[in-house]
Amino acid sequence: MSHQPFTAAALRGAVDLSSLKRPAPPAGPASGADATSTAGASGVVIEGTDASIGELVRPTVPYPVVMVLWSPRLKESADFVATFGAVARRYAGRFQLVTVDVDANPAILQAFQVQAVPVSFAFLQGQPVPLFEGAQPEAQITGVIDQVLALAAQNGVTGTVAGADAAGDAAEVADEPPLPPLHQQAYDAIEAGDLDGAAAAYREALAQSPADTDAKLGLAQVGLMQRTAGVDLQAARAAAAADPADVDAQIVVADLDLLGGHVEDAFVRLIDTVRITADTDRNKAREHLVELFEVIGTGDERVVKARKSLMSALF
Repeated sequence: MSHQPFTAAALRGAVDLSSLKRPAPPAGPASGADATSTAGASGVVIEGTDASIGELVRPTVPYPVVMVLWSPRLKESADFVATFGAVARRYAGRFQLVTVDVDANPAILQAFQVQAVPVSFAFLQGQPVPLFEGAQPEAQITGVIDQVLALAAQNGVTGTVAGADAAGDAAEVADEPPLPPLHQQAYDAIEAGDLDGAAAAYREALAQSPADTDAKLGLAQVGLMQRTAGVDLQAARAAAAADPADVDAQIVVADLDLLGGHVEDAFVRLIDTVRITADTDRNKAREHLVELFEVIGTGDERVVKARKSLMSALF
């Protein structure tokens, strides 16, 4: 597997899922949380528990699994789970979303050693891949899930979730209006790993309709995926740390941070670069930051905040 922001090596060995295994319950009627997780084990969106999680993310699962640790005590956390669930249903079983209430399942929280929720991971062939720390907007979730599915396909993980829930979700998707032809072409190209083809389709869509905001966002996200493909994360961070004024090095790490869900880190890095550079270098950092704003969406509150910080850095 190449050095992608989504790489199982990033967490391999860091999470001991064996500590979550529990003895099999005695035969008989299930109840409570276990009944929910067992009944919905084949659903697109299910609840995970301390007792069930090891089975849900086992290496033989033939499709990607995304796990979100959250707390019902935190509105932002609950809203993120709801948004992620809506995204999962639109993908109609191409990945399974497992939501874990950490208040009710402390063993999972301890195993992952996280300090705050929500936090999310993907599992490919049983190996955890870090996705997001904190809540993210729907567009960011979708872009990252597309990356996860592309990585899964590269590793032969192409199954779909079985069960009535998946079928119902597929029917729900069927009721939605179809994508415009060029958008569907771009989507299909992403699924096939053809990022150049996806970019070409989005550019054609923009040529036909310059006000097509979805095509503009799609092109920005594909560009991010193209720039980070095959990048060695550790080498990139080392180069950026060695020379804070190296705009190209800072841009690479900012891209990787954004793709990994560390949106604020990416913005702060480039704003700091703007502050310490001048002329052509400064403009290059500024222009790239503005492009990353497009990836997230100009209405996102983090973009609004970063724009103010950028103005302060410039003037």
